[in-house]
Amino acid sequence: MQETLFCLRVGHLLPYFMSDSNKTDFTNPSTFILLGIPGLEMAHVWISIPFCALYAIAVLGNFTILFIVKREPSLHGPMYYFLCILAVSDLVLSTSTLPKTLSIFWFNSRQIDFSACLTQMYFIHCFSAMESGIFVAMALDRYVAICHPLRHSTILTSPVVAKIGLAVLLRSCMLILPYPFLVRQWPYCRTNIIPHTHCEHIAVVKLACSDIRISSYYSLSVGFTVMVLDIFSIAVSYTQILRAIFSLHTKEARLKTFGTCVSHLCAIIAFYIPRLFSSLVSRFGENVPVHFHVLIANVYLLLPPMLNPIIYGARTEQIQTRLLRLFTHKGT
Repeated sequence: MQETLFCLRVGHLLPYFMSDSNKTDFTNPSTFILLGIPGLEMAHVWISIPFCALYAIAVLGNFTILFIVKREPSLHGPMYYFLCILAVSDLVLSTSTLPKTLSIFWFNSRQIDFSACLTQMYFIHCFSAMESGIFVAMALDRYVAICHPLRHSTILTSPVVAKIGLAVLLRSCMLILPYPFLVRQWPYCRTNIIPHTHCEHIAVVKLACSDIRISSYYSLSVGFTVMVLDIFSIAVSYTQILRAIFSLHTKEARLKTFGTCVSHLCAIIAFYIPRLFSSLVSRFGENVPVHFHVLIANVYLLLPPMLNPIIYGARTEQIQTRLLRLFTHKGT
């Protein structure tokens, strides 16, 4: 019923799918059709302006973080190595979705190859999970720095940081790897129109005309493994951090120590709240308008990559100093 409504609203897309959906079985269709933001087609060009601005800021900010950390030897430490991994993850995450979204908004380029759709889906969910894992690693870094400051340099050595980064990457890759294989096995005999700007896992599997409980259950288990366990790990780390902070003798020392965690906490809030809200809307918001869900899904993919370099740039004195030095040298 939902697919029929979409077809009626976008009649110019009718040639892209089979009218006799009850008899046609196009398992592994050659292409999918991305609608963009259903119901807001007339505003696509206007919506593209803030989207493009967010993406430009994200690319510029994250490349700046990578450049500064690489050029400044004093920033070659665990916190900044994790920040670089986060910046790379943000760049991949935003770049995997926004160019195609803008091509839909600007050029009405709605077709996406089936394999390209699966690849985009994999990158979106893989690097979202990786970003969550990096926040856990950064919480671990803050825990060691505050609760065991004298042992920080011996516990989180460069090889240990590299192993943590590799473990986060492998966890994400292995957890998300079944997604495209499960999606590929379903028959798509209803329509190949995706009411979205990108190939989100749930949006694609809902088009299948067979029992997709395996995909649904696996997606829920991945969501639990990544979101719930990562949030729990971060909460445990910060419980210990707060205990150590409150044990300090002076208010100034407590504020100064807590100030080293503010940027990390702000980045966590910017990442998890839109993501949790989007997940709840996609699974339980049957009465929520489709365009609202699609907008929220785009916000949680674009907002953190844009905010993270701003948050860390504004809250980290070493990065601010290096930025000022960079612009000062250019100006002289």
